[in-house]
Amino acid sequence: MTITIFGATGQVGKRAVLQALANGHTVRAFGRNVDNLIDKDLRTEKFEAIKGHVFDEQDVLEAVTGSEAIISTLGGAFDGSDKTRSLGIKNIIAQMHKAGVKRIVALGGLGVLSAADGTYLIDAPSYSPAYKPVGLEHLMAYLYLKGSDLDWTFVCSPNILDADRTDHYIVNADYPPTPNKGEVAAGDIADFMLNEINVNKFLHHRVGISKS
Repeated sequence: MTITIFGATGQVGKRAVLQALANGHTVRAFGRNVDNLIDKDLRTEKFEAIKGHVFDEQDVLEAVTGSEAIISTLGGAFDGSDKTRSLGIKNIIAQMHKAGVKRIVALGGLGVLSAADGTYLIDAPSYSPAYKPVGLEHLMAYLYLKGSDLDWTFVCSPNILDADRTDHYIVNADYPPTPNKGEVAAGDIADFMLNEINVNKFLHHRVGISKS
């Protein structure tokens, strides 16, 4: 499978690149600084580094054209001062439509999951004000995906540990998993996103994830 990965130099993105290559996929890693993403010993004809800006329509169109699936692990400022997460996803969606690509698995935050009463966790009075700006960016990204006709899955992560895959994690559709330990390894998020592209278990769902 040919996969375009946005946010390919971040904690989750770089591990998604390596794991996808190890699984035999062809990987197109998109970002502004991707030249040195892969160690020389790991470079293969199945890897392509694509320099570009996620707000640029032509850059993104070229990056998704010919791919069978998209993974987005876009980041941005924690205070919500930039719109990389929300407007980046909006542009990716638009260019996927043009290119005829349907499948995307994107990374967001825990606050987009539902509480027991069906409201978003981000709307709870107990939700930390410090996390609200970035949480609203994640929410907007989710709403763009939800309003599209793509085959999307939105992974709603708690605190991300800069750690490789452990295979000790749990997931749940639309609500936080139980127990929710409030953190998960970046490598485990990458593992789930790649598996989900293959099994399509959570189409049109948010997914809570936590270390087990």
